Amino acid sequence: LQVDLWQPSSPFHIVEGTVTDARVPQNTSRSLLPYLQQANIQYTILISDLQQAIENQTGERSHRNRRSLSGYNYEVYHSLEEIEDWMHYLNRTYSDLVHMFSVGKSYEGRPLYVLKLGKRSRPYKKAVWIDCGIHAREWIGPAFCQWFVKEALQTYQTDPDMRKMLTQLYFYIMPIFNVDGYHFSWTNDRFWRKTRSKNTRFHCHGVDANRNWKVKWCDEGASLHPCDDTYCGPFPESEPEVKAVAHFLRKHRKQIKAYLSFHAYAQMLLYPYSYKYATIPNFNCVESAAYNAVNALQSAYGVRYRYGPASSTLYVSSGSSMDWAYKNGIPYAFAFELRDTGHFGFLLPETLIKPTCTETMLAVKNITLHLLKKCH
Repeated sequence: LQVDLWQPSSPFHIVEGTVTDARVPQNTSRSLLPYLQQANIQYTILISDLQQAIENQTGERSHRNRRSLSGYNYEVYHSLEEIEDWMHYLNRTYSDLVHMFSVGKSYEGRPLYVLKLGKRSRPYKKAVWIDCGIHAREWIGPAFCQWFVKEALQTYQTDPDMRKMLTQLYFYIMPIFNVDGYHFSWTNDRFWRKTRSKNTRFHCHGVDANRNWKVKWCDEGASLHPCDDTYCGPFPESEPEVKAVAHFLRKHRKQIKAYLSFHAYAQMLLYPYSYKYATIPNFNCVESAAYNAVNALQSAYGVRYRYGPASSTLYVSSGSSMDWAYKNGIPYAFAFELRDTGHFGFLLPETLIKPTCTETMLAVKNITLHLLKKCH
């Protein structure tokens, strides 16, 4: 049976008593459902016509509503080209607060753009790194990165908290980490997860960019098989995207105090470790930051997020960017798993972009303000 696991990402994590979300082709479902009944496994069909759901999301929209940059719509999903145009536009329009640069090139030769956000108030400032879209199909991630930038620029004058954040810190924001994969998820396969690097021996593309970091690389929760969704790659930092970002973070490790990575879906706020069940040295500070962030998030619409160490809250996975950031001296490292918990999965409707981003914004501001206070 051809099964694409949505949750968890690897069959190793499927254990008795857990819920698993899977996508199957139409013809497979005819044989799968009787099999599940026979095995006495309860199931629910969440999305009966996936093709229709995809078309509703990527269908032709009025081009004006999406292309015009001054009236840029933050409540729809945007293609890679649109997001890059938007970044160039901000770089031109808000030169006092925005500086756009590239940290390298992707496997297919696309630039890896980052926006540096903040007031040039003093020569040295601490910084926060934010990335979205490590996994291509998790479109709500890049939508949030864009939302964050919009909020920062729009409320900088009026919101004292935002003013404080942009005056005292820099934000490095990478709206799409996995540019090749993201582009491919728009043009070829909506549910593509990995990068697009070629494997010569197997005719499978891509590496899981969140299993390719040099921290307990290719141990538990990662696969050595190039065709698997959690393939760790031939060696750590084999993917140019991972290598470029790792190089940038290493270079700025003294300046960067927080690393935030945005994924979907599960409604969780995770912190290290991912690769083992153990307590981090600065647990109290990180735990209280997570607790407060989750409460701030819930205050908007009552949406509950679970929070805790990734290994015990989600599952054990090695070679993740969050663990790597933490191991490389960034004291606050978090991974968000945004909405929802499986009803829409990776196809979160555009009507939910605004509430998802609004509540997430509260959590991110909360973490950032926590950072500016000394935690002992």
